[in-house]
Amino acid sequence: MQAALIEARAAAERGEVPVGAVIVKDGTIIARAGNRPRATNDPSAHAEMLAIRDACARLGQERLTGCDLYVTLEPCTMCAAAISFARIRRLYFGATDEKGGAVISGVRFFEQPTCHHAPETYPGIGESEATELLKRFFADLRP
Repeated sequence: MQAALIEARAAAERGEVPVGAVIVKDGTIIARAGNRPRATNDPSAHAEMLAIRDACARLGQERLTGCDLYVTLEPCTMCAAAISFARIRRLYFGATDEKGGAVISGVRFFEQPTCHHAPETYPGIGESEATELLKRFFADLRP
């Protein structure tokens, strides 16, 4: 989770919402990313989506079976769907997102009967630091 937090801090420095993600396979980070929707003018450029795309490209396959995703914020519905389609083995996330999250908040995507694959999910990993990054970022936006 520390590597994901580094990506989140870098995103904040770029003016992006501070969310970072890393994908691990066999104990090695194979992809890492921070949010980039503003920089890329792409609403799908969430940290999770970028890390999944990179990991798939590096492995040369559409499935990330046996891979674990660490992300600093509870994934939204879009990212939860990508996690499911990529067949991520385990999801570890930091801060809960009551407004936009879709794992233990909101639609609880992985609990839906239409969900094809649900990863093992571990919330609250690095939660205090991830939450503090987000609070500080949004506080700085409001004078």
